[in-house]
Amino acid sequence: MTSTGTGSRPTDNAMRRALKRAGDGVALDVTEAAVLLQARGADLERLAASAARVRDAGLEAAGRPGVITYSKSVFVPLTRLCRDTCHYCTFVTVPGKLRRAGHGMFMSPDEVLDTARKGAALGCKEALITLGDKPEERWPEAREWLDAHGYDDTLAYVRAISIRVLEETGLLPHLNPGVLSWTDFQRLKPVAPSMGMMLETTATRLWSEPGGPHHGSPDKEPAVRLRVLQDAGRSSVPFTSGLLIGIGETYEERAESLFALRRVARAYHGIQEVIVQNFRAKPDTAMRAMPDAELDDLVAAVAVARHVLGPSACLQAPPNLVDAEYERLIGAGIDDWGGVSPLTIDHVNPERPWPRIEELAARSRAAGFELRERLCVYPEFVRRGEPWLDPRLRPHVAALADPVTGLAREDAVVEGRPWQEPDEAFTASGRTDLHRTIDTDGRTGDRREDFDAVYGDWDALREAAAPGMVPERIDTDVRHALATAADDPTRLTDGEALALLHADGPALDALCRIADDVRRAAVGDDVTYIVTRNINFTNVCYTGCRFCAFAQRRTDADAYTLSLDQVADRAQQAWDVGAVEVCMQGGIHPDLPGTAYFDIARAVKERVPGMHVHAFSPMEVVNGASRTGMSIREWLAAAREAGLDSVPGTAAEILDDEVRWVLTKGKLPAATWIEVIRTAHELGIRSSSTMMYGHVDQPRHWLGHLRTLARLQQETGGFTEFVTLPFVHTNAPVYLAGVARPGPTVRDNRAVTAMARLLLHPHIRNIQTSWVKLGAEGAAQMLRSGANDLGGTLMEETISRMAGSGYGSYRSVRDLVAIAEAAGRPARPRTTLYGEVSEERRAAAAASDGHLPELLPVLTD
Repeated sequence: MTSTGTGSRPTDNAMRRALKRAGDGVALDVTEAAVLLQARGADLERLAASAARVRDAGLEAAGRPGVITYSKSVFVPLTRLCRDTCHYCTFVTVPGKLRRAGHGMFMSPDEVLDTARKGAALGCKEALITLGDKPEERWPEAREWLDAHGYDDTLAYVRAISIRVLEETGLLPHLNPGVLSWTDFQRLKPVAPSMGMMLETTATRLWSEPGGPHHGSPDKEPAVRLRVLQDAGRSSVPFTSGLLIGIGETYEERAESLFALRRVARAYHGIQEVIVQNFRAKPDTAMRAMPDAELDDLVAAVAVARHVLGPSACLQAPPNLVDAEYERLIGAGIDDWGGVSPLTIDHVNPERPWPRIEELAARSRAAGFELRERLCVYPEFVRRGEPWLDPRLRPHVAALADPVTGLAREDAVVEGRPWQEPDEAFTASGRTDLHRTIDTDGRTGDRREDFDAVYGDWDALREAAAPGMVPERIDTDVRHALATAADDPTRLTDGEALALLHADGPALDALCRIADDVRRAAVGDDVTYIVTRNINFTNVCYTGCRFCAFAQRRTDADAYTLSLDQVADRAQQAWDVGAVEVCMQGGIHPDLPGTAYFDIARAVKERVPGMHVHAFSPMEVVNGASRTGMSIREWLAAAREAGLDSVPGTAAEILDDEVRWVLTKGKLPAATWIEVIRTAHELGIRSSSTMMYGHVDQPRHWLGHLRTLARLQQETGGFTEFVTLPFVHTNAPVYLAGVARPGPTVRDNRAVTAMARLLLHPHIRNIQTSWVKLGAEGAAQMLRSGANDLGGTLMEETISRMAGSGYGSYRSVRDLVAIAEAAGRPARPRTTLYGEVSEERRAAAAASDGHLPELLPVLTD
């Protein structure tokens, strides 16, 4: 065996202790797992027996005692080109060899569909679509094939062929396209019930050091592959992963890899299956002389994996990579044989034929287990439904799945079905009067019914959040930093800026005076505001933002969706009372097609042509683009044609993924937010910018966020303003779970407002404060700390009110003028882009005081 520990074999005492802890069901640590990976003989038998007991308890709890599963599949090697050069791989080849063999750079659609149809005729239900990583980035021939067939990249072809497989054959695609980004998952989730990528190992040296099996393969960096697993969980994609043992890793490294998989599984509950695969040397590879992983090593790895991952994990060992030693793998704790094909070979291990399904069933029966067929997506995820299965896939999965067990139906007819958006996407439903009744009746409960599941694992989250919550020591002299800020705020160093973000007492007062002076010089004394209406067209959402109390399941008592007519009616009502803008955002409703956003913008423009449509956060933009198969640029251009005028820079929260992945399970990463905003600006679509603070963040995160916005504004010039958004904690899940603090302090609010003015100067001229979150008195204080804008009348504000804000759902024009007067300043209306408001709009707003005829209750501060 090629894998050895860093020292000698474990002592008998260490082995006995580890075996006893495993047998007693005590959680193992990495050191103990590494010891058990070396169990042999009687020790290995004892280890396997305890692992089997853990497996049996899990199967009993899952409702399928004594069942081992497999998936009846066809293997579709979509392309054997790859940009990586793994030293043990024979799947990957080069263009010249493909040409000489008479093959194209990719399988053609006809070839894929022919294989899938033959599989369907044999009762297969899975199309395992496997390919190399990003071949077009290495091979011009791959790029030429994609261009010639009309695909922007390999994943565009994967998406397109998956749809055809669904529609023309009925097989369910399981995608193995290699390393994916968060955005890639959004593109592919609507066309595949499950996906996968082997972690293989977390041993970085096997990738970084010359001669290592993964050296020269950018997609095999362990940190990159772990990020893929995390993004799959964030995207609620049922995901298969696993280890490849015997490629030069130590026992300690093997154990660390198992614990890495456990951490991801625990945090996101999205790893549907873990494969423990043994290395088999192949001719014509750099590792052809490497000995195969021994059977005892595989059995020990399976048993330790079962102990580490626990009873609920689904554990597989490929049956074609062992010499019919099936009973030993069953005895070590597996509960699945993986994909087995009656039609196609294992193209990754072509020298190792699949066992016949009848033989597998007989050998499983001999070991006391019944072999049952599953789908590519595991039963637990079939039964979970949303958000794990896209609505467009639900009919395809339901046609093949037993509704009780989630396993494959024996009598299922495998035939193509339409892949389409759900019907009646814009049917009004639920609590559509929430914009009014949130202030009278309130919300039904303080949390949604799937609180314990939709956000991931709260205990894992607390551990992840802890390091970021620790304040750092600041040694920079505050007085010197204040002098720099007063002289030229553009010269503030990061150290000086951090010192000022921590300022308190007289130093904070001085900071706010400096910021107010900069404000006066930059934009004058006028306090601006806009007569606008918020229209939140749905609050159904499964993204799992842990700070959001607005999002609901479709079945929750407070859930609602507006019809297009209701959206247009509200825009018309707003226009009638003087509005110049509607701000429209909604939850990521799984049933809304990607074109729904176009329909919403078009509905408003058709009803009120003069209304400025300020709509769709970057998260909604990505959702729309991924659902339509369009690029972000294409989607934004189409939205503009439909009537979109500008986009809100919400969904930013904190542009630091350390914080974002605590705040949200599935929202877009910081880099994707920046990409959307930059693209919008390049297309001439302006946006606001925002920062939500006071939760699990620290001043260093605020500084990084503000620096990022300043750089982006220097590049594009597209931001209209910066909006401070203090975290409203009362009903926020992340606060209810004991992870976040209860919002920012008054000190925090003053420091953030002042430093936003200084750090964004002179690039972003307008700094907006939020009366919704701070109330009239708090907003007036921020106007004395560097802010110059009060935002809008809103007319209906639901998001902050659902979170527990006590400052009402709207402000009249007179209310906003009074806030400005409390700060000693004059007020004037503005447009979205900070232009002058027409006399006709001013008159309409003056006549109605900028609010709807049916007054909502005004809550006092």
